[in-house]
Amino acid sequence: MASITIRNLPDEAKEKLRLNAAKNKRSMEEEARLLLISGHSAEIFPSAASAKEMQSLKSKSIVLIITGGVAAYKALDLIRRLQERGANVTVVMTKAATEFVTPLAAGSLSGGHVFTDLFQRQDEHDIGHIRLARSADLIVVAPATADRIAKMANGIADDLAGAILLAANSPILIAPAMNPAMWKHPATQRNISTLMTDGVRTIGPEIGEMAERGEAGRGRMSEPLAIVAAVESMLDCGEKPLSGKHIIVTSGPTHEPIDPVRYLANRSSGKQGHAIAAALHHLGARVTLVSGPVSIPDPDGVETNHVETAIEMLDAVKHALPADAAIFVAAVADWRSAESATQKIKKQSGQSAPTLKMVENPDILATIGHAPNRPKLVIGFAAETNDLIENARKKLDKKGADFILANDVAIAKDGTSIMGGDYNRISCVSRENVETWPKMSKDEVAQHIAKKIATFFGK
Repeated sequence: MASITIRNLPDEAKEKLRLNAAKNKRSMEEEARLLLISGHSAEIFPSAASAKEMQSLKSKSIVLIITGGVAAYKALDLIRRLQERGANVTVVMTKAATEFVTPLAAGSLSGGHVFTDLFQRQDEHDIGHIRLARSADLIVVAPATADRIAKMANGIADDLAGAILLAANSPILIAPAMNPAMWKHPATQRNISTLMTDGVRTIGPEIGEMAERGEAGRGRMSEPLAIVAAVESMLDCGEKPLSGKHIIVTSGPTHEPIDPVRYLANRSSGKQGHAIAAALHHLGARVTLVSGPVSIPDPDGVETNHVETAIEMLDAVKHALPADAAIFVAAVADWRSAESATQKIKKQSGQSAPTLKMVENPDILATIGHAPNRPKLVIGFAAETNDLIENARKKLDKKGADFILANDVAIAKDGTSIMGGDYNRISCVSRENVETWPKMSKDEVAQHIAKKIATFFGK
């Protein structure tokens, strides 16, 4: 029984339970049992209020079409995430999808029949594909392969999934997943353009490593939580505790030019800042996102201003004021070259490397944190490689922030880093205390931050 309870816990609670169990040298089941007996379960298990917040898709009917790609395994987690929020999920699988995950697995998670065949008598006695198409509040295709996207763009209905999509009068969301070369191919781009013109919404694909050895680029299916956020946005579900609030978010790196082809930058991908902007928008805020150069798409429904340098970013933030809150996530370059050459600096044979004279960039967080028209809530990020909490505490007063969200960006032994990755581990430092959050995806971190901001304004 305990294992079933643990399996159904949110990821954050499971991570806390795992850490507690490891610390006390107990199994997770034994740790859960002792917590319940001792009355300290609230430290780990979600409260009734948090369970209520999870019902953002209550009674919504979603048809999930799983097509045949390696990313099909993620669709199993997507089923669970949608059901956590109260959605009724009906699963349709293509023949190719069943080569990657089984209908039994999908059905066990969805708790219902999995539809696979257009000519199955049991399902089509009442023109089942029309019923499925018309009963859904939303149809999600995840993963959406290049083949399925091509069929959708050209109105091909040679299987159950195709017939449902062609007969649908409900909104459609697709999560593309394929090899980067297939994604970049002109035919795929034409097909995506056609679908977008037809009103089909897309999320992703993301940049990352592929299943194929040695392959990387844009082609990874978006994470299930990001897809859930897109579903919630499309259906305009859930409470909007930040309605009427204007929040500024900075994201990504800055590029400080040295000459027309070279610049100073860092490894920031913008994933965390963009995810926070999307999460705030989902809770009803009017969000202004000021983004440095990134390769990820702008969040839906968010006003995005693109900049290159730290000075441009500060100007854009000032222009966006007044605001109720500002979250400074961008990894702004601390220095820039005093002068940017108008021509490419050439390497001269026999001469030493040129010397760059560096000057300090403006501190955007400190400038806004101490400004006369300072937002009511100011949050900064601290990317550190040592003395994480100590350095974060110093920045609270120095920068004029209410919270500092500190993360360790040191490169791990396996060569990975939080910067540019899909996961984050945050310590939320205030003048009162330090909250150490478990390792979470950047989408989960964003939702955590958005709820914390909603709580701040709900006091």
